Amino acid sequence: MNDLAEKDLKYIWHPCSQMKDYEELKPIVIERGEGVYLYDTEGKRYVDVISSWWCNLLGHCNPHISEELKKQADKLEHVIFANFTHEQAIKLCERLLKILPEGLCKFNFSDNGSSSIEAAMKVSFQYHEQTGNPQKTRFMTLTDAYHGETIGALSVGDCDLYTKLYKPILMDVIKIQSPDCFRCPYGKCRDNCNCECFEHAEKAFAKYGNETAAMLVEPLLQGSAGMKIYPPLYLKKLRALCDKYNVHIIADEIATGYGRTGKMFAFEHAGVSPDIMCLSKGLTGGYMPMSIFVTTQKIYDAFYDDYSTGKAFMHSHTYSGNPLACSCANAVLDLMEDGKILKRAQENAIYFNNIIKEKFSSHNNVGEIRHIGLINAIELVKNKDTKEPLDSKLRTGYQIYKKALKKGVILRPLGDIIYFNPPLIMERDDMDFVTDVARECLKEVLG
Repeated sequence: MNDLAEKDLKYIWHPCSQMKDYEELKPIVIERGEGVYLYDTEGKRYVDVISSWWCNLLGHCNPHISEELKKQADKLEHVIFANFTHEQAIKLCERLLKILPEGLCKFNFSDNGSSSIEAAMKVSFQYHEQTGNPQKTRFMTLTDAYHGETIGALSVGDCDLYTKLYKPILMDVIKIQSPDCFRCPYGKCRDNCNCECFEHAEKAFAKYGNETAAMLVEPLLQGSAGMKIYPPLYLKKLRALCDKYNVHIIADEIATGYGRTGKMFAFEHAGVSPDIMCLSKGLTGGYMPMSIFVTTQKIYDAFYDDYSTGKAFMHSHTYSGNPLACSCANAVLDLMEDGKILKRAQENAIYFNNIIKEKFSSHNNVGEIRHIGLINAIELVKNKDTKEPLDSKLRTGYQIYKKALKKGVILRPLGDIIYFNPPLIMERDDMDFVTDVARECLKEVLG
């Protein structure tokens, strides 16, 4: 172990980690990045096939984004965003307005995904309070949801790994059974069903719709639940149901936005718009912490009044609208504006999914291979016929992850679900390499 790794263990408490694991698997000190690759201090190369927690959109150290960030740092690093503004933020909003789902037109800046979720929840609650529906104080969400790890965002999540311990201090949220297309209780297939599982939402709205302010949803892809994918029809039905009960849809596009699902935003697949959309991760290409919630003119107007009425949205973050982050976000749009990167990613996505099916489908422990855009997930099971899960105590996914690191691939699993969520710029040679490594590691662990 090198000196830097020793110092890391002396001082740093890493996120989402049992630090005792680091006694065996020491911290890997990364020195530099380029494209889809990361290089450690020993000169070893790793393919970052998980986009460094799904935020690296266009490759590490992208020359254009880096240059725009450097230029901005010499002009303005930060300014209070109350009563002051700057060109980068204005320009970003103008550009996003042209590509967002119809009706989304007012932008509120935060500095991370969880914060944008909480701000969106507060806006929805306050909107109903100020428009004659003070009884609407609750929120709905899907089971297996993940929306962040601050208390409010954690409350509307439902992944036990993150929420179970903290349930005594979380909000009372209405949970709707989420679509489970792999283990569909209706015996349907996600490609041609009528979303029979939507009956759970209809029952919940009939019972709680009048007291609900907003429904939070990860559109089409429940990421932390294991890359669970469900049909666009579910969102269409949800839009109609929310309209019926005057409930807002808060679309958490933090992980699904910016081309991850094959379209710029996942909601585009459904042809409908949410009332509020939260963006982060790919927003700045993984360069700087920033998030935005975008909402409609109708919701904005409910807050617009004389100061003395107390209707203003009194919510702020020190780094709201940070110019450095906004410069990165504009640089990302520079690169994606002509559509060539997304088009190439869509073409490569077909190739990627085909080779994954070819290499993994026949393995006895592969229960399902699912994909949307460049995102692919391999769910490992004990029994392929019964879909019985593997014993979680064996930490099979983690064992595969450790072996893949030795071979130069970062495969950080979601339990026993191995997934690939690469930068949009990943090319086919690297797809061949990471899938070969994953297959080798799978065989080494499970035979």
